[in-house]
Amino acid sequence: MHAISFPVRLGLCWSLLLMVLAGCVDPYTPDAISVAPSYLVVDGFINASGITEVKLSRTYNVKDFSSPPVTRATVAVEEEGGPRYLLREGAGGTYASSPLTLDRNRRYRLRINTSEGKDYASEFVPVKITPPIDSVTWRTTPDGVSIYVNSHDDTGASQYYRWDYEETWETSPVISPELEYVSATRSLQPITTPFPHLCWSTEKSTAISLFKTTTLSRDLVSNYPLRDLPTISERFFSKYSILVKQRAMTRPEYDYWDQLKKNTENIGTLFDPLPSQLTGNVRCLSNEDEPALGFIGAHSVTERRIFISRAQLPGGWRVQHGYESCLPVSTIDLAFVRDVPAFFQSQFGPGSNRVPVAYGTGGLLASTRECVDCRLRGTAVRPTFWQ
Repeated sequence: MHAISFPVRLGLCWSLLLMVLAGCVDPYTPDAISVAPSYLVVDGFINASGITEVKLSRTYNVKDFSSPPVTRATVAVEEEGGPRYLLREGAGGTYASSPLTLDRNRRYRLRINTSEGKDYASEFVPVKITPPIDSVTWRTTPDGVSIYVNSHDDTGASQYYRWDYEETWETSPVISPELEYVSATRSLQPITTPFPHLCWSTEKSTAISLFKTTTLSRDLVSNYPLRDLPTISERFFSKYSILVKQRAMTRPEYDYWDQLKKNTENIGTLFDPLPSQLTGNVRCLSNEDEPALGFIGAHSVTERRIFISRAQLPGGWRVQHGYESCLPVSTIDLAFVRDVPAFFQSQFGPGSNRVPVAYGTGGLLASTRECVDCRLRGTAVRPTFWQ
């Protein structure tokens, strides 16, 4: 009896002890997380042949969702031993210059004075002139579409390249509303201003795309893989366009972006490199011990746009239109609604996200506004570049 009851009692004691200990655990939030330091973040570059646009923000707590913008700052592009060009403040901490044409034989930097009286500056850097993009090509694969970029520099002065891109595609809702509930009159009325049948969605790239030609016999970029899209992508439902932007960088700027790419994209397994501290070229002149984040280079930008239409792709692809979750729409049976105005006041009144679609015999179809108004996914204004 005792030989059997002892381990049972011991197990019960351990269970009770674990329950007590579990009840005593309090969440721990380190000071570094609860009170994050507010360092300046500078995002942008000095455009040697165009408009320089820079965004200023602050580092933020990991439990927050967005970085606070830096407003009311004085920002300027300074030429070493020469003039300075002021940037005008826009929305959300963005600052932009008028179109500039900088001397490729001089060096430039960005100078920032915040409203708190702190002075920041990037290092003076030489101007890099970016060669034209030779071509942007694409080809189909069993998995979808692959997009490539090609470029070269016969002078061999570029060597370090970076690309980003902006995608635009047509979108068209599969549901066309005919009625709307007007709260002021508590009645269903025909829609006098129809929802648009065609919109254009736009999305900018977030991936860091880099390439260097220092190990090649020529300064040549051949079929660099820039973008992969699956066969079902809604971007190909009608027509798709991609605008590729190319920049030639200095070695230090390339190294900065390469390290940032490793820190943000190659983390997740035991064999990935550990993230390292990024050292940019922006310094706080008011306080040498205060770090600032960002690297400001000076270079021109070259662009090239291509279009891909649905007719150019294999007919067997099951391309989605992006509104798959909108079908089928829900049906409201008016035969079971005694007070129709009161019902619609509650269903489609202020704050409602549901829109009447079509009135039928004894019933009404309804859908969410996201399913009938493509302006929530883009703009109904046709882009000037659209073909």
